[in-house]
Amino acid sequence: MLTHRGTAQTTGALSALRDAAERHGVSLCFDPEETRKHGLEPGPGLIVDCPLSREANLCVTLGGDGTILRALRAYAGTGVPVFAVNFGELGFLATIEPEDIAAGFERAFRGDFEVLALPAIALSGPCGDLVAINDVSLHRRQGGRVAHLAYAVGDQEVGRVRCDGLVIATPAGSTGYNLANGGPVLAWGVEGFVVSFIAPHSLTARALVVAPGDPLSVTNRSRHEPADLSVDGMVSGELGPGERIEASFVDGQGSLAQIPGTSFYVRLRQKFGRLSS
Repeated sequence: MLTHRGTAQTTGALSALRDAAERHGVSLCFDPEETRKHGLEPGPGLIVDCPLSREANLCVTLGGDGTILRALRAYAGTGVPVFAVNFGELGFLATIEPEDIAAGFERAFRGDFEVLALPAIALSGPCGDLVAINDVSLHRRQGGRVAHLAYAVGDQEVGRVRCDGLVIATPAGSTGYNLANGGPVLAWGVEGFVVSFIAPHSLTARALVVAPGDPLSVTNRSRHEPADLSVDGMVSGELGPGERIEASFVDGQGSLAQIPGTSFYVRLRQKFGRLSS
């Protein structure tokens, strides 16, 4: 179980989940942070203060896309499905909406859902080895000069751009920060990732879709200014002057539960159509 910070929003859903788990003979596990957050005590079918187990049968999340991404990263490469209830603003990755929790939890514990395999971006560099399900972004330091970033595919430098930053996004992440930059939307199932720029100081900088087998590297060409590095929206370090990160496409890392018939295109229409109405 993973939930977001707004515990008041998820109290009813958590109670419904516990009832459904009891009916199906399922044990719910809460790590120390979740235990304290919800003031839980141990009981039948309720395991508290336990470390996150990568051998779980299912991970249920109550939150927005940030919570869902945290779960997908935690279980990356394990095949454990993430069944997500949307308690966020958009919830593009969510399996069900809050009004559907009664039927949704029944589906979850019966295993009545499909599992969509999501790719990831494997990142290496000064901040160590990291995994992003949605995107990796570099931003100029607040109050500093514009960033000067060079990017290369394999051993071929593609270009150098002065900009406020750069985003490397998976297909799942292409509807996020990348879309706000004017980058292309990649349908789920497309192999590859996209590079787009944040406020480029250029008339020629264009988004680039990189083939899955091609490694991408980004170098900070600024003489003095570091760039902040974020993974799935979480600050993860910085890229100093002259330093480089390397990114590669890794297939089948995240396992996202979805209701049968809920395709990428249905989500795109429902989520973004709703926001524009």
